Amino acid sequence: MCLLACAAGSAAAQDEGDLMARQRVFPSVGPGLRSIKRGADGRLYLLASPSPGLLVFDRQGQQVLTVSELPGADPSAKTGRALITFGEDCDGDADGKIYVADRGANLIQVFSPDGTLLRSISVKNPIAVAALPEGEVAVGTLREPHLVIVFDKNGRDVREFGDPEPLAERQELNRYLNIGELATDAQGHLYYAFAYLPEPTVRQYDRLGYAGQDIQYTALEAMPAAQAARKEIQRQERRGDQPSLKRILTAVGVDRSNGEVWIALYNTLLHFDKEGNRRASYKIYTPQGARLEATAILVEPDRMMIGTDPLGIYEFDRPDKKNQK
Repeated sequence: MCLLACAAGSAAAQDEGDLMARQRVFPSVGPGLRSIKRGADGRLYLLASPSPGLLVFDRQGQQVLTVSELPGADPSAKTGRALITFGEDCDGDADGKIYVADRGANLIQVFSPDGTLLRSISVKNPIAVAALPEGEVAVGTLREPHLVIVFDKNGRDVREFGDPEPLAERQELNRYLNIGELATDAQGHLYYAFAYLPEPTVRQYDRLGYAGQDIQYTALEAMPAAQAARKEIQRQERRGDQPSLKRILTAVGVDRSNGEVWIALYNTLLHFDKEGNRRASYKIYTPQGARLEATAILVEPDRMMIGTDPLGIYEFDRPDKKNQK
């Protein structure tokens, strides 16, 4: 049975305030930013579509690889034999293999550590990807019946799991409302962050697809936005148009060492402990004081990197670590 973490009463946040970035990092990445991931191999993966594509950095922060997208590809860049059409997400496994959700080509592209294409896995509208142990890869899509599809090291569909939440009667609209992002931790858990659920929700699964707890933001101050989202869902249900809604949850990051979860609701950053209790809420800003509406979060042991399209990627001190000093 899922455990529901409610951010009210005894689970109220213990820390609130403004969080200012230290500096902008990776200045070549800005418009089109899609993903910031630290692979299980220790390398850093940045994806921005359509340019500059996928950038890979070693543990020391030196760029070691570029996999460009088709428009405006740099022929002098070190790339594999195949390029990305339009990347939505990326990750790297413990062996250094690189996985890219290429929505433009309806493929999961699997590259070797040096950028050579190893295989392509056919997936319609892939939008999220997470590397799992033993060469497996988890994929989230726009259309498939289940939330997650897992492929083995040979590209075979070995299991599917996660039932969409019943938010609308119209199937197309309901599946759209269940679109999500993927993240992992060092204990082998997979996290599915629902982008459009009125109550911002991150669901934890084990590697085999058994659901653990739900981390859900249901504080009093979140209720007006949730009510407005449900009214908009009802309106689109009646009209029957192509789904088009504003995201609720805009980014998720997981501390791989302990499973603590950070979620962004535009420029609001929420920190949950591993039991799902909300520990802190922050408004996040650039060093110049501009609102930073997060679309990607990477949680590192001593810092966070938070990115947005088009402003780029910014480095933050971890406020939870600072409070422990």
